[in-house]
Amino acid sequence: MIAKLSLVSSLVAAVAAAAAGCKAPDDAPAVAFLLSTLQEERYQKDQKYFEARAKTLGVTVTTLAADNDNARQLAQVEDALTRGAKVLVIQPTDSQAASSYVRLAHAQGAKVIAYDRAIVAADLDFYVSHDSYQVGVLQAEAAIAATGGKGKFVVLSGQAGHSVAGEITRGYDDTLAPYVRRGDIEIVTRQSHSAWSPEQALRTVEDALAKAGGRVDAILANNSGMARGAVQALEAAGLSGVFVAGADADAANVDFVCQGKQALEVYKPIAPLAETAAEVAAQLVKGERPTAAATMAMDGGAVPVAAVPVEAIDADDVKARLVEPGFLTASELPGCASRLAVAP
Repeated sequence: MIAKLSLVSSLVAAVAAAAAGCKAPDDAPAVAFLLSTLQEERYQKDQKYFEARAKTLGVTVTTLAADNDNARQLAQVEDALTRGAKVLVIQPTDSQAASSYVRLAHAQGAKVIAYDRAIVAADLDFYVSHDSYQVGVLQAEAAIAATGGKGKFVVLSGQAGHSVAGEITRGYDDTLAPYVRRGDIEIVTRQSHSAWSPEQALRTVEDALAKAGGRVDAILANNSGMARGAVQALEAAGLSGVFVAGADADAANVDFVCQGKQALEVYKPIAPLAETAAEVAAQLVKGERPTAAATMAMDGGAVPVAAVPVEAIDADDVKARLVEPGFLTASELPGCASRLAVAP
């Protein structure tokens, strides 16, 4: 803890010294879009939609990714502030640790928007996110319907301490609770996975199968990557007919849905999320106060929130809800070809 506080103090001092000693260049970006990672397919879409909307609003943006590394994201926050960014839009690598980012930014007169994941700070300026709790509810409700509310379930959560992972898993727990209390559903394994790792999820499912005597009935995964790990483990074990749900609607997973390897993906529309964040950032850059439909209690404060709805997607929904709107292309979904074929 002492080392962590020392690091933050050093960064505060460095930012202050840099700000005092140099003037931000005229072409300095007004907004820094700081993503936890660009390794996942969906976050490349976040970057594309955010930057495009910011451009139409006349706002300059620099985008950086931290590769899920806390120290790297702290350094990127320092760099953005030194370059004169007025607004930081941050997808935090760690929701708790990111509270220091808010202090760093406010010390330099900059604003902070938490993007996709919460930042635990009472004075956070805005939070733009999907309805993560509803992701968990939709997956769990579908699993109950598919299994008749009985059987052995596996819960694959994202990174421990991650706000989105916590909210999705809370959605599972609240929805499954009556069935678990009655003994109709048994949670064989529930496990968090660092960096939302598909490889770790694969091993978790392998261990769960061994623990459950070689068969489980449903696997609920916080994201598409971990669902892919689950599908791989099931295929290696020669199992079919197991309910698997993921979230983010990555192309590979949607293709699995069409092939019957996966039952469900929760589609978290990226364009409205990224575009809303860009619009809020543009307002803050101009010194305006964005309006919010709701607030969220955060560390003793009330943070304004924009929550973007999510949707459950099965094989029948792929064409109308993912391909025709342009989120995915037919060429990315070979397993869906028959469903995407144009009627004669």
